[in-house]
Amino acid sequence: MGLHPKLIDLSLGRIERLLKNLEHPENYLPPVIHVAGTNAKGSVIAYLRAIFEAAGKLVHVYSSPHLVRFHERIRVAGKLIPEDALAVQLEECEAANGGEPITFFEITTAAAFLAFARQPADVLLMETGLGGRLDATNVVARPRLTVITPVSMDHQQFLGSTLSAIAMEKAGILKADVPCILAAQAPDADTAIRFRAEEMRAPLYAQGNDWSVSQVAGEMIFEGAMGRHNLPLPNLAGAHQVDNAGIALATLERFRDVKLSDPAVAQGLTNTEWPGRLQRLKDGPLISGMPENGELWLDGGHNPAAGLALAQHANAHWQDRPLHLIGGMMNSKDCREFLVPLAGIAESFQAVAIPDEVNSLGADELAATATSLGMAATPAESVTQALATILSAASGPARVLICGSLYLAGTVLADNG
Repeated sequence: MGLHPKLIDLSLGRIERLLKNLEHPENYLPPVIHVAGTNAKGSVIAYLRAIFEAAGKLVHVYSSPHLVRFHERIRVAGKLIPEDALAVQLEECEAANGGEPITFFEITTAAAFLAFARQPADVLLMETGLGGRLDATNVVARPRLTVITPVSMDHQQFLGSTLSAIAMEKAGILKADVPCILAAQAPDADTAIRFRAEEMRAPLYAQGNDWSVSQVAGEMIFEGAMGRHNLPLPNLAGAHQVDNAGIALATLERFRDVKLSDPAVAQGLTNTEWPGRLQRLKDGPLISGMPENGELWLDGGHNPAAGLALAQHANAHWQDRPLHLIGGMMNSKDCREFLVPLAGIAESFQAVAIPDEVNSLGADELAATATSLGMAATPAESVTQALATILSAASGPARVLICGSLYLAGTVLADNG
């Protein structure tokens, strides 16, 4: 942080200079699947990783942010990077950088490239940190495939104030003659991405035109260039996860190293795990105070599209008992639009500040926003206090959802063991 105190400063010049000094590890990576978008990036990568590993493949993964430990961001040949190895790569990057300005994400991306280049693998699943065009991961010149998941309003202060502008930034990962798997998009985003694809001569494999996915009678039906496939529903909760799994299957269809008819695909879909995304907490200190039939869920979604997905899941699956929310958000997020879909669903809302985050929205301000939407909202000192308040007032088995931020989700997971 001392090298470049500004946390986010989108540019490629600094990392290109550093990678040159490191003799270009980005040129010695296994086949890369580069994933950009607003929502679903992590889930799509989680499905791909689970399926590839079920097929016996060695998989590198680069993702962000982490929830509890930084090491979650770098998975080398299937395993989280060890502490000593990470230290070695970072020290090498610091030496090569020579004290020049470099952001936290840029230097850690360079360290990840060193680790990935030095360990054989069959594929590297690589998630953009923010945007795409000027993201540090976009120095990889020839990925095997690119993927653009649904684009929505988020990070406007960095990517633009309109959906078209944000989509153009995401589409900056497109490369000439490199196929792009395109998820269904809002019209403005779709138009922008297609314009960029034509400009770059990047072939699109688009949901709705070239492939489709649906849920029918307890199965997931995927139809693409290789025909129709009846597969088990994905392990991750939420109707939106069928679409997310479909994006992964469309990617596999173009990657072609794993056939969709392989048993590994079904195994991967049903074994996929992705903490902090509609995750039910089943043990730990927070659970110890729950009544026998109570449920505690955790989700790190933080933008309007994520709020809508949560509301749709609640309407479809959580009508059997009252839903209580505990929420914390960063001050850079549109908390009002996140809460709008949930306002008519939740019986109560406990607002908390995210611990140890200087850019957290204050509990009082978040509670006031929720109140303005007609929610029964109050501020709380902590998640623990908020949960105790909900349980003391509940007349029956409670269902509680902690939501609003991946940073809050990480804190909850850490505190809950």
